[in-house]
Amino acid sequence: MGLIWATRGRTWGFRFLADGGRPDPLAAYESAFGEVVDEGAAYHRDGDSAALRLVDPLGRADAAGRVIPHDFVLSGTLAAEVTSVEDGVRLVWPLVAEAYARVWDAPTAPTRRSLLGG
Repeated sequence: MGLIWATRGRTWGFRFLADGGRPDPLAAYESAFGEVVDEGAAYHRDGDSAALRLVDPLGRADAAGRVIPHDFVLSGTLAAEVTSVEDGVRLVWPLVAEAYARVWDAPTAPTRRSLLGG
């Protein structure tokens, strides 16, 4: 799956929960989100990849009361199919919703391997 996913939980800080098969997803994340303003939902396509930010669809917030954002870097078929925030809610969110529901209020962040199988 061509998906890098970064978010935070109720008590654990921002981290990568899916790495898109990359040993270090940070460079791809920084490149994709370089043009994205740091507020609310967003979509930005650049070449073969896309940056997608969703505000938690269930309105979950962290311990400080901030609504939780979910940042995705999409590539491959997924990047071709998603062309808007609305597409992201419809096509990307279902890929991670169940896994996130299991861990968002955990006292510590899950590992990528335990969350989505690697």
